[in-house]
Amino acid sequence: MKKKLRIAAVGDNCMDVYDSTGEAFPGGNPVNVAVYVKRMNGDSSYTGVVGTDDYGKLMIDALKEKGVDISHVKVIEGQTAVTHVELKDGDRILGDYEEGVMSEFKLGEEDINFLCDHDLVVTGIWGMIESELYKIKKRGVPVAFDFADKLDHEITRKAVPYVDYAFFSCDSKSDEELNEFMKHIKSKGPSVVVVTRGEKGSIAYDGNEFTEFGIIRCEVIDSMGAGDSYIAGFLMGIIQGKSIEECMKIGALSSSETISYHGAW
Repeated sequence: MKKKLRIAAVGDNCMDVYDSTGEAFPGGNPVNVAVYVKRMNGDSSYTGVVGTDDYGKLMIDALKEKGVDISHVKVIEGQTAVTHVELKDGDRILGDYEEGVMSEFKLGEEDINFLCDHDLVVTGIWGMIESELYKIKKRGVPVAFDFADKLDHEITRKAVPYVDYAFFSCDSKSDEELNEFMKHIKSKGPSVVVVTRGEKGSIAYDGNEFTEFGIIRCEVIDSMGAGDSYIAGFLMGIIQGKSIEECMKIGALSSSETISYHGAW
């Protein structure tokens, strides 16, 4: 029987709390990616830390319900991370962030071994594992990283040499500026650099050519999780051996599904 391909998501999690409605949804970049992978009938795990509060229990229960492997989620005395969110015309506006027990998150050797038993590892700019990426890279396991809009950040500079699939978000640069930026990042080590540009779609660079893909039109209810679902779709395509353009299409389809409802998932 053929082994099922697995994606390991690791790093930050938080509860997205909508102050205007009092609603709270589990989220955080790696968490979202793990859930979206399961939504596409993939296999995923999440490695991270939650607090002993009600939000921590909610996070674990929600991930378990979605079928994500939570065997490496640790519970630490304290508060689960919280991001305060507002909605304006379907766009999410992020407010204060309360880090809670995420400040204590560290990977142990057993965690590294667990992650390296997957086909691909994905994390992000606030995942707090940029110092450990070289250990995963050294084991020959591909690494994907969501740098968000941090085009020139200390963490970006530290992490990018150990990343295979580098994701950024930027809709403010001209096409020429963006192309030069992507070439620069590609020269630092990644196999593929991808930039999502909101309504402009996405662009990918593999060192040979730039590939562009638009968006899948839909009614936008809440943009929370749009980028994370794109990344999950793109990476599902990658582990299935799809072309860059096919991966971008899968990402766009996944994103269009996510933004059609409230909350990341």
